[in-house]
Amino acid sequence: MKAAALGGSAPVLYHQTLPSFSIPEWAAAAGYDGAILDLQHGELGLEPACGILRSLPRENAYAYARVGSTDPATILRLLDSGARGIIAPTIESRAETEALVAATKYLPVGNRSLGPSRPALYTGKSYTEAGNLAVSTIAQIETRVGVESAEEIIATPGLDSVYIGPADLAVSYGLPGRGDWTDGPVLDAITHLRELTSAHHVTLGIYSGQPAYAADLLADGRVDYVGLGIDLVLLNRAFGDSITALQSARSTTTETTP
Repeated sequence: MKAAALGGSAPVLYHQTLPSFSIPEWAAAAGYDGAILDLQHGELGLEPACGILRSLPRENAYAYARVGSTDPATILRLLDSGARGIIAPTIESRAETEALVAATKYLPVGNRSLGPSRPALYTGKSYTEAGNLAVSTIAQIETRVGVESAEEIIATPGLDSVYIGPADLAVSYGLPGRGDWTDGPVLDAITHLRELTSAHHVTLGIYSGQPAYAADLLADGRVDYVGLGIDLVLLNRAFGDSITALQSARSTTTETTP
């Protein structure tokens, strides 16, 4: 996510792991700013992800995809289908970051192949310059090694943003695999990455499962955007809430029946 695209706002995205065209519509109707189509985990493969990207409004700057690696072939298909950001997980070095930039940017910044499969995907006098401006190159830092190498990662030319994976990051420090840490090395890592990204004019995002926690990070200026929730987790929560409410109502009805 580019600093210029933020415009003073704090975009809220969600992770989509299911091959559904409906979920992005429901998320947008609820007020989400965009989606992170997750090809690393879940059931979402390349072909349905490309189809979903083509169904999203072309002007949505936050139509992102998280890939499993910096494989340029997969990244190219997603970009040509309309992805406006590519998140590559477990980035731990400048060399890996350079490979990501090469796959996501046209020359002279990267080495992305020029083969448009959608008409007028990028508008401007120079298609390649417009494409480089439109696409966010995002390195996911989610290990202790990544944090220790953060300065060389963030200083890589062509990188637009860093996205924190707090659960895997916690595991790399020997902690339980959960997010939303309010103390300890994960919070220290967030602070450290905030300092580095600010110094290099790179934006910072994080995944969170708790709205209150995400709101606190945004209010403190620790991050610029959040990935709030995963479709499967949100569905699981809704199913659980519905059954719990039904059981509670039936219990109350039984108690009050003479």
